[in-house]
Amino acid sequence: MDELASGQCLCGVVTFQISGEFESFFLCHCMRCRKDSGSAHAANLFSSTAKIVWLSGVENIREFRLAGSQHVKCFCTNCGSGLPFNLADDAALVVPAGSLDTPIALLPNAHIYYASRAAWDNDLGSLDIIEGRPG
Repeated sequence: MDELASGQCLCGVVTFQISGEFESFFLCHCMRCRKDSGSAHAANLFSSTAKIVWLSGVENIREFRLAGSQHVKCFCTNCGSGLPFNLADDAALVVPAGSLDTPIALLPNAHIYYASRAAWDNDLGSLDIIEGRPG
């Protein structure tokens, strides 16, 4: 039986369901993924066999493919949230981990392009932990 995962964009306009298993989970620190995510890294799940069904909001999905690269960003035109996409050669479905509503058992396999990480992305595990928004 295929595992099912569901997700949506931040505003909830675009919803989707994925059937199949994720094979890998990478935290990518390359400059393109940092710009894409606006953060230290992108967190993406990969599957060569999973299939996606868009349940709503298909008209709000846009895809940006950076010329001269393999970099892709799929997003909701309403809220800008990252959404799943297929690589150009359909070799894999790539799913931003934060777009899923369903808990997944897979933990990240590795940091990739780690040498490209931001200068401030070092020893972040030593920072204080605040459970909510700071005062």
